[in-house]
Amino acid sequence: MTHSPDPSAQAPKRVLVTGAAKRLGRHIALTLARGGWSVVVHYHQSSQEAQATVAECQRLGPEGTHSSACADLGVAQEAEALMQRVCAQPLHAVVNSASLFVHDRPEAMDVALMQRHWQVNTLAPALLTQALAAHCRARQHRGVVVNLLDQKLYNPNPDFFGYTLSKAALACATTLGAQALAPHLRVVGVAPGLTLTSHMLSDEAFAKLHQLSPLGQSSTPDDVANTVAFALNNGSITGSTLLVDGGQHLVPMTRDFSLMSP
Repeated sequence: MTHSPDPSAQAPKRVLVTGAAKRLGRHIALTLARGGWSVVVHYHQSSQEAQATVAECQRLGPEGTHSSACADLGVAQEAEALMQRVCAQPLHAVVNSASLFVHDRPEAMDVALMQRHWQVNTLAPALLTQALAAHCRARQHRGVVVNLLDQKLYNPNPDFFGYTLSKAALACATTLGAQALAPHLRVVGVAPGLTLTSHMLSDEAFAKLHQLSPLGQSSTPDDVANTVAFALNNGSITGSTLLVDGGQHLVPMTRDFSLMSP
């Protein structure tokens, strides 16, 4: 008697990438699609950009397997509902790339902003990690979470106080999750340096600040995305954070890059 192959065994592994409609999250999503992953592109308000990312993932492969999902990660119930929808099919990985990054300082702390940083940057990734762990246990397969952190945690300054605290908590959650959720789930951190320019920096200022590292350059989007792919694919890594910053964490900074004049 012959048995037909299990279609699920032939399907590509699925990964949810949060904040994947634009910027670094999009770059990660495209890199993973190129590497054979089926990508769920999470977005909040950037619907058109998310659909464009999905279309580009379809072009890169595997064709016909990519999708998008909308949720406000600042609302715990929406983060939980997102995982319920995504886990209707086998899910093998989550990349917590979505992040809130708004300036504040310890001497001028805003309680509402602090709470929003916590909800988006720490609580939502923790909820997604918890849900993936339960999903993997139920299906008896192994999964992995990659948390996007920041070299700033290893080279702190008081700028972006709420953001920094929320990412420090996520770094701790990376360690604790790796301890508690093995063997069904690995949890890995990736900490970029200055990677993309923004409205806070001119192109010229970004280029100069990007060079302030022992290697003469910080991380590029390719550097970060390829490191995320490495963490997803290497089954021996858990509880570690990979710094991808050209050594920027070795150079003390009294201000955040976005507020420096090169």
